[in-house]
Parts: sequence; structure tokens; C-alpha cells
Amino acid sequence: MRNLITGGAGFLGSHLIDKLMIKNEEVICLDNFSTGQLSNVEKWFKNKNFKLINHDVRKEIDISVNRIWHLACPASPKIYQLNPIETSEINFLGTLNMLKLAKKYNCRILLASSSEIYGDPLIHPQNENYFGNVNPIGKRSCYEIGKRISESLCQ
Repeated sequence: MRNLITGGAGFLGSHLIDKLMIKNEEVICLDNFSTGQLSNVEKWFKNKNFKLINHDVRKEIDISVNRIWHLACPASPKIYQLNPIETSEINFLGTLNMLKLAKKYNCRILLASSSEIYGDPLIHPQNENYFGNVNPIGKRSCYEIGKRISESLCQ
């Protein structure tokens, strides 16, 4: 199985890479290192099943894969609030580009979303039918709305 992990040098991505590499699967780590760390994946550099591509998901890429694990997006409010336009673009363009790639190669895609899509919920716990309580112009909206857009594109 040939896997593409966007945001592969981040916390979640690097642990997913570890699991896939242990299973002897082929892994392509796509990261622009805006928040990911090279040290999270460097242990795999000499493995023939691992490939690292320094790339921004906001730009299209053409790689034949079987599965896409789309995890790319800064998740820390301290980071994503520094550049809310970039955060919004990563969610929209990054997801759109990965969906185009999935369609081209007829592969499966998993989108990492977030409970932030619910904003400041009025109902606890939220079920899948709850639409949320998101402030579209709040400090966190670039991430919250961005993740909502990503889910909408996937739908």
C-alpha cells in the first residue's frame, strides 16, 4: 500500500508514519515544515519505503498513491492565528488538492477534522446532527470555518 501523509512531520502524522512503516508499507511524507519537525521523521530517511517531500498542500502535486491521510494544518491557536489567511487556505486549498489527487488515482482519503467545527457548543456532548455555534468572525474562525469547509468539500 502506498500512503501519502500530509502534515507527516507533525505530531499525529509522524506517529501514523511510525505505524505504517512498522507494517512495512510505503510512505510518502508531505510537509512544508511550518509546524512539523524534521526530527519527527528522520529515523526513516534510510528506509527504502519512506520518501520525504517538502511541499505546501496549497499547491497541487501529482503522486500516484493508494491512500491519502490528510492531516496538514496548524492546530495550535498560537500558530494558526499568526496568519489566519494562510490557515484558511491550507484548509480549503489543501483539502481541495488532496481530493483532486484522490479522484485522479481513485484512492481512499481520510481527512483529519476537529471538534473545533462545533465552535463554542450549546449542547454537550455533541452528536453528528449538531451544527455547532461558530462565530464566523472570531479569533479562531480561520481554523473552525476552515475545517468546516474541508468537511464540506469531502461531503
